[in-house]
Formats: sequence, C-alpha cells, structure tokens
Amino acid sequence: MAGASYSRLVMLGSPQACGSVASVVEAYRAHGLFKRWPIEYFAMSPGALPRFAAQLARERDIVVHLHATARRSFWRDALFMGPAIAARCTLVLHLHGAGFERLHEAAGPLGRSAIRFFFEHAACILVPCESLRVWIASVARSAQVICLPNPVAPGAAAQEAARPNLVLFLGRLEPQKGLFDLLEALSALRPAVPDVRLVCAGEGDRLAVARYAEHLGIADAVKFTGWVGPSGKRALLESAAVFALPSYDETLPMSLLEAMSAGVPVVVSSVGGMPEVVVDGVSGFLAAPGDIATLQRLLRKLLLDRKLGARIGAAARESVRLRFAPERALPRLEAIYAGLGLHSIGEPRQPVAADLRRAA
Repeated sequence: MAGASYSRLVMLGSPQACGSVASVVEAYRAHGLFKRWPIEYFAMSPGALPRFAAQLARERDIVVHLHATARRSFWRDALFMGPAIAARCTLVLHLHGAGFERLHEAAGPLGRSAIRFFFEHAACILVPCESLRVWIASVARSAQVICLPNPVAPGAAAQEAARPNLVLFLGRLEPQKGLFDLLEALSALRPAVPDVRLVCAGEGDRLAVARYAEHLGIADAVKFTGWVGPSGKRALLESAAVFALPSYDETLPMSLLEAMSAGVPVVVSSVGGMPEVVVDGVSGFLAAPGDIATLQRLLRKLLLDRKLGARIGAAARESVRLRFAPERALPRLEAIYAGLGLHSIGEPRQPVAADLRRAA
C-alpha cells in the first residue's frame, strides 16, 4: 500500500440497532468522525449486498472498514468481505464481541482456512483488547492486528446514596453470559439484602431466565426490559448500585465500559479483555466464571458498603476517561485512516506510505 491514496471510505456495519457494533458506530457519528472523513455507511443486510457489489464495480479505489462479529453473523459479513478483497480494496476488518475462538473451533478445516484467509487479506484488523490480538496472531501469523479502544463518552453519575439495591445486567439473556449464575448469587444474597433487585436489559431467552428465577424463588426480584436504547441505558446506569457481567466468554464489552464510565462499580469475570481494564479491588472486582460464591460475596460487599462502591466507581470512571474518552480513542482510528492514505474532508494530502504500527 505504499504510496496509496484514497478519497472515500465505505463503512459496513450491523443492520441491527442494538449491539456492540451499533454502539461503536453511533459513538463515531456523535463525535464527528463522519463529518471529518468521507465515509459512506452501509448496513450489511441482504438487500445491501447488490448495492455494495455495484459500487465496487464502479469504484474500486476506496477503503472498506467492515465491522464484524462472531455471533451468527460472521459468515454473513464474509459475503461483503469477499467482494472487497476480490476488488483489491483496502480492507480494514474491525472485530467486535465474543465468540471468535469458538467460531474458529467449530468451523472445521475449510471454515478455519476461510477465516485465516480473511484475516490475512485484510490491510489491518482492529480489535478492542490484547487477548483477542494474541489469539488472531496465533491463527493467522501474517495478519496485521492493532488494539484500538472503542470511544466511550463520560456517563452522568448519580449520587451513590440515591441508588437503590439494584444490580444491572446488560447483555444477551443466555447461559454463556453467566446470567443463571447471577440468579443463583442473587438468591443467596437475599437474606442479607432483602430488597435487592436485578434488572436484565437485553434480548435472548427471557422465558428460560424467568423460569429459573421462579425456580429459585426470586421471580419478584427480577425485571426484564428487553433491549434499551441510549437514553434507557443511561437511566438504568444512573440508578444501578452494581453492574454485573459474570460471562464465560467476552472480549471487551461496551456495556462494561459504559458502566465504568458512569461510575457504577462492576463485578465481572476474569475472562477476555475484562481484566485488561478492571483492576481487581481498585476499579472493579473480578471473579472466575462459574464461581457463584465469590460473585455473591462481591455483590454483597458493594451493596452493603456504599462508600466502597463510590470509591470503586470513581476509580472506574477515571480509568475509562483516561483510556477510552472519544478525544483519546478516535484520533488513533483517524491516524490509521491517514496511514492508509485516506484523505480527510477538506484536507487533501499527498499519498503516504502506510505505517500502521506507528498509527496504532
């Protein structure tokens, strides 16, 4: 790509309004990325594929920034990656969410070869945490992988004393997220904190979760909101005393960063990229996945000691501000764009030699 020069970028994202990709793209819009760079956005719905292919046929001298997830959609996303690579576009592959290792293991020899092909033919792969970068390097050694923080705006922190004994879960309602473990911890917690409540915000198997809560005798303490938009999420974070995500598999979820940014003390699993941002006992608490006793103990500690929760929440908020604030995170992405030879709006520049390692 030495000497390459591009005047436009096509960004490909999720067709859904919820999820990590939607949150990241919305943050890009809110903080001016689409105003500073010549970006055309496509949602990767089946109907968008012919339009995208037609555009590639007309104009191949573009950068393609594709947001991909492992959950049920990677092979759909591959329908867009393939034409971009065939057209010799400069492909920036941006990975979100958990499950890439499981996807790779379950794919079989041909599927694993296809995944490696996409990884190695991207100009660069953007990932939110070091653990995912290391894994990609193990399966596609020639891939250019860059850790890129997702932008997280500061949340509005409520007064600690005003928060009820409310534990907040943001994510898909499924066993892999540790939600059933969280229900068991809540059941064990009720004798010490009788008014504790759990709000489950997200889509998934609500019926199975509700039935398990009823089995444990805590159905009255569990509320389901379904998917919530940005304003609903802010309202929940402002009233939550604790954010809990005892997952068995994660990269670096936006919900965790948003909770920390809002000053909510967090209890999460020591998996994926979560230990990279949560310093145990300082900016949050970590528990091994499946360790229900520790999960219950940490929730109890934070609910009964609000001064501790306030200290943990304040440290979390400052940590996210220093590492993930938009004014810190977005310039790194924009440096990558410039390193690829993309021209920002209103600032024509001479072709440059790509130096992605320096940009990152």
